[in-house]
Amino acid sequence: MTGQQLIISGVGGQGILFVTRMLAETAIRKGMPVMTSETHGMAQRGGVVISHLKAGDFASPLVRPGQANGLLALKAESVNLHRHFLCPGGWIVVNAPTPPVVDGHPVYALDADHGARELGNPQAVNLIMLGFALARLAPAGDLFCAVHEVIETVEHRLAEKGTLRSASLAALRWGMEHAAP
Repeated sequence: MTGQQLIISGVGGQGILFVTRMLAETAIRKGMPVMTSETHGMAQRGGVVISHLKAGDFASPLVRPGQANGLLALKAESVNLHRHFLCPGGWIVVNAPTPPVVDGHPVYALDADHGARELGNPQAVNLIMLGFALARLAPAGDLFCAVHEVIETVEHRLAEKGTLRSASLAALRWGMEHAAP
């Protein structure tokens, strides 16, 4: 894959920017050019947040409607709000107990809220969903990075943050373990 355009969305406080940063740093570690941009709705916890990530040779940081290879939605409502960014056949990974029906797009759903409760870490939804997306999409080449590359980035980024590092890796692994078709 020469380049990839992703939309990551949800609400403030879900760690959308952290997931974007981990993916961007992974691209950089792979030697790929990367651009990101984000919009914060209502600029507060609970407002809509959308992050644009481009890994590869692109000229501008914003993903245009109809151009995204994938949408990582940390809230189910984000699918309706942001699916217009997807190219035909672009994938959707959504935090939902059951996948919404979206014509023309493969949809992968995981109840990450349940996973976060199971882990005792309500802030873990973002990394659970990232682990799930990586495990579902990376083996088929639908993501620009592999699971182990993101794990290495998280380990590097949080090397001095013992408890946070352990909790983050546990969340990634929970998502990966629940990605079986």
